[in-house]
Amino acid sequence: MSAQRANLIGSIWMIAAMALFAIEDALLKAAASTLPVSQVLVLFGAGGAFIFSALARRQGTPLVPKEVTSRPMLIRAVFEVFGRLFYTLAFVLTPLSSTTVILQATPLVVVGAAATLFGETVGWRRWGAIFLGLAGVIIIIQPGSESFTPLSILAVLGMLGFAGRDLASRAAPASLSTNILGLYGFFALIAAGALFAVYENTPFVTVGLETGLLMAAACGVGVIAYTALMRAMRTGEVSAVTPFRYSRLLFGLALGIFVFGESLTGPMIWGSWLIVASGLFILWRGQRT
Repeated sequence: MSAQRANLIGSIWMIAAMALFAIEDALLKAAASTLPVSQVLVLFGAGGAFIFSALARRQGTPLVPKEVTSRPMLIRAVFEVFGRLFYTLAFVLTPLSSTTVILQATPLVVVGAAATLFGETVGWRRWGAIFLGLAGVIIIIQPGSESFTPLSILAVLGMLGFAGRDLASRAAPASLSTNILGLYGFFALIAAGALFAVYENTPFVTVGLETGLLMAAACGVGVIAYTALMRAMRTGEVSAVTPFRYSRLLFGLALGIFVFGESLTGPMIWGSWLIVASGLFILWRGQRT
């Protein structure tokens, strides 16, 4: 396969993954209207873990390889729990559209943290883009204004958790398969739900047919989305495929507007432009260094 064709196929996989992740968020948000958030996390985690464990067994992959207890994987698990919990709380309790926009700042934090922690070279132009993108996040949440709500901080905390997970994944053993990474990613969801259930002290409720179908659909869509993401990253060049992560912004905004009746505000639009433009600039500069 030529590099150009591989990049094209990888980009298509990435767009598909982002669309599916946005649909997954919408399904879970709908299910959370009748279920406690902790129960949504536990059920979603259990469903995804079951599917990935079945896929791993089918391939003859050990479910508990020794690499899963390595330090990078343990750190990854902590950040996964943190990110999943607060991101889920964010899109359940606040508009899906604004939560999706704030999530797009994750690559900016990853680049800045990689320079600080791993000594990667980041010039002043990319540092400027990082701060400009983070300014976009501030514009969206509008701290100090009448429209500010403390709940908007949940999306920022979720984004920071995912950034930490992505950084830890860079040091994770390469021998771990996609199915095993997916399995333990969904285990983290169960842990996040269990911890929040203790904190929330809200009993689980009986799952109705409609809600059960929403949860089942979310599990299936989530597994396919994760698989598509791994296919994207392993098919094309990272520099060519990664920019299409921002397509999730379009899908999230569309679902928020047309499914949940949300509306776009001026600060959200301007903040979105700053975040996306900064992220694309960083990717472009990264290819030149």
